[in-house]
Amino acid sequence: MPPGSLRRQLLILFCGHTCWAGDPTAGLQSDTVALGIHQSCCLPGSWRYRMTVFDGSYPFYPQQRKAFVFDISAIIVIVVFLTFACSFLLIIPGIRGRARLYWILRVLLSLLIGVVIIVVQFTGDWETGWVTANTSYKSFSHALVNVDVGLHIGLVGVNITLVGNPVNQVNETISYNEHFAWSFDADYDHSYSKGLERGLPSPILYVAEKFTTQSPCNMHRQYRISSHYASATLWVAFCTWLISNMLFAMPVLVYGGYMLLATAAFMIFSLLSFSTARNSLMCPIQFGTATLHIGYGGSFWITLATGLLCFVTGITVVTVHYFNLDLLKNFFDLHEDKSEEYQEMIEVYVNPHFVSKGLPPSQPSKLNPNSV
Repeated sequence: MPPGSLRRQLLILFCGHTCWAGDPTAGLQSDTVALGIHQSCCLPGSWRYRMTVFDGSYPFYPQQRKAFVFDISAIIVIVVFLTFACSFLLIIPGIRGRARLYWILRVLLSLLIGVVIIVVQFTGDWETGWVTANTSYKSFSHALVNVDVGLHIGLVGVNITLVGNPVNQVNETISYNEHFAWSFDADYDHSYSKGLERGLPSPILYVAEKFTTQSPCNMHRQYRISSHYASATLWVAFCTWLISNMLFAMPVLVYGGYMLLATAAFMIFSLLSFSTARNSLMCPIQFGTATLHIGYGGSFWITLATGLLCFVTGITVVTVHYFNLDLLKNFFDLHEDKSEEYQEMIEVYVNPHFVSKGLPPSQPSKLNPNSV
């Protein structure tokens, strides 16, 4: 056996330390094995990769994989709002006339705004990017695989996807998705260290390293701070959305329109806050000659569209309030029936015993209401 191969086998069985350069396509730079002494020397800018033998192969991936767009929290929120919508549709037949259409528009539009504000907090596609490249799949192997590498950035963390072309290569199924959280109750560096211990594929770890706190790219600080401010602003927008619904139900229509404008403003502020992460220079994410470029994803554009919808709706409510209040009251089913309001009693029948004792009890008398 060549000395280099023997050294690498001993490295796996006894020490478990290895060093790679920043690019996963680069070869093993240096390693040192001493029985009983865990020692590793790495070039500047490299990172340590701990491997574990599992049935004679490495790396292994035994854990459950995570969806990169929706998680359990987002699904729960969607189910709750769909329950509200279905409950309303069950009672809508009891509303008569044109007011039924107005109720459907108001309720479904309000539920749509609310569910978007909450769901985008948990989605992972505020920024997305894909690249197809030939790169090394794991350490201690010079075999190259053709894969699609995806990066999905959300407000609570980053998802990195690795899919092979084809999926089955080098006697393995290449289909991975890893989530690295940076929310207030999560430690990104700890998640990254766990990925190293599990022996994740090299392309995933290479991209995840760009967002660590020790990375010279400073991308972790940029995205983490901007995401926190964007999330906080969206929660304020959710509060103003609740207040607008309460004002429409009181009813104080014009102030409900003002709160819809405030909701739109906070949603736009959240987008501006998230966009500040792109103002600084981005570290290139390269796999050989291929570069992974990212752009705004579906959640960003859905939030923008919902914010513009709130703005248009709020402006419409305020404008109609000042120029045609009756039309606004009709839409919110608040218009009073004037025929009932001004209805007068033409004549009434009263007991003649209390009016005139001279008339027979069996004969009622017609009296003018003004004379009673």
